[in-house]
Amino acid sequence: MRLCFLIYHYFPFGGQQRDFFRIAEACRARGHKIEVYALRWQGPMPDDFNVTLVPVKALSRLSMYRRYTDWVAERIKESRPDLVIGFNKMPHLDVYFAADDCFFHKARTQRGPLYPLTPRFRHFHRYEAAVFDRDSQTRALVLSPLQKQNYLRHYPNCAQRLQELPPGIDQERRIERRDPAVRSALRAELGISGDQRLILQVGSGFKIKGVDRAIRAIASLPGKLRASVRYVLVGQDRAGPYHQLAKKLGLANQVVILPGRDDIPRFMVGADLLLHPAYMESAGYVLLEATVSGLPVLTTASCGYAWHVEQAQSGEVCSDPFTQDELNARLGAMLSNLESAHWSENGLAYGKQAELYSLTTAAVRYIEDCADAVKSEAQS
Repeated sequence: MRLCFLIYHYFPFGGQQRDFFRIAEACRARGHKIEVYALRWQGPMPDDFNVTLVPVKALSRLSMYRRYTDWVAERIKESRPDLVIGFNKMPHLDVYFAADDCFFHKARTQRGPLYPLTPRFRHFHRYEAAVFDRDSQTRALVLSPLQKQNYLRHYPNCAQRLQELPPGIDQERRIERRDPAVRSALRAELGISGDQRLILQVGSGFKIKGVDRAIRAIASLPGKLRASVRYVLVGQDRAGPYHQLAKKLGLANQVVILPGRDDIPRFMVGADLLLHPAYMESAGYVLLEATVSGLPVLTTASCGYAWHVEQAQSGEVCSDPFTQDELNARLGAMLSNLESAHWSENGLAYGKQAELYSLTTAAVRYIEDCADAVKSEAQS
């Protein structure tokens, strides 16, 4: 089959982008021809699928997305692929992979009363409705019960078109035990002593990931504990505002921000705690990646995979609605009880479940079934 994948921006370190690449690669391995249309592509181009950088320009991001959509729609009409799979919400999709949470829900719960009057709201609401509204035929792959709940709250007629996927963390993230040599080597590289607490946060898009919440929580710790903490953030975004916040709160020498990289498993083994107080997260692979690495997790209930942390008993989850005071208190308590709690052992045990690694297989099976269904509908 000829499968067309649409994604605005590919770079190697985003969760959405990694899912796209793994699914497209798995489809190609099953003999399907892969065509990709992107606005930007960072990193090496794959040899085994045909990537087209859509030649449109615009002064604003919204105009760029509209021109991309129009250009791709014409190309789809000409080339007539068997199925169109999108990793961003837009018209003309047969299947949408829901890497993002419900935009309309975020607009209602995280924006002011005038936000619905803005061009940004109108654009993204229209593009989301093209996928989920009652008149759409687009099927959607969703990543968590929380994400599914948010979509159904605002688009109740799409229920029959939603398919929930199991998690899809990389098997290589699972370990049997935490290697002290890896821990020592990483800390030596970062200039962190063995008796200091290394708090790790991983993820691109620092605002939505709650980096401001994390830095404020560290600043709230009592004196001796606060002095022992080193916070390392790894991800792709503008670091300047967060360095400024750390300086304002007296943490300038305790905060390190690194660009996205491939050796995150080393950081998972070398750290003492993963802090991920995201404002909203459709899934949050990093929560499971930390769990199966034996790294205790502190996160928020607004993350789709937070329920795995609770089920595994691999850390703690802040309540929804979020309060900074609760995060501050939980962080202090967890840092004070790392040696006596069983979060690490619980996470390693939880990682033995095969279904935690099966997203790609399930997604490819669903895509093939959808392509067969679309072909049958066209023939009838």
